[in-house]
Amino acid sequence: MKLFTGLILCSLVLGVHSQWMSFLGEAYEGAKDMWRAYSDMREANYKGADKYFHARGNYDAARRGPGGAWAAK
Repeated sequence: MKLFTGLILCSLVLGVHSQWMSFLGEAYEGAKDMWRAYSDMREANYKGADKYFHARGNYDAARRGPGGAWAAK
């Protein structure tokens, strides 16, 4: 019975760990999307284009999942 309980607890911990790592990966990739949009904006050097590039960065980051949406905020 203790072995069964231990296996259940371990699987729950690993499942939560996996979700947490997924969230962190999505947040990292979302931050890269935001940085890429910022870099493109700086390279374009066009007056008034900042709203487009910010919207593009937010859109790309939010498409990555909950972690990316968090990074977009």
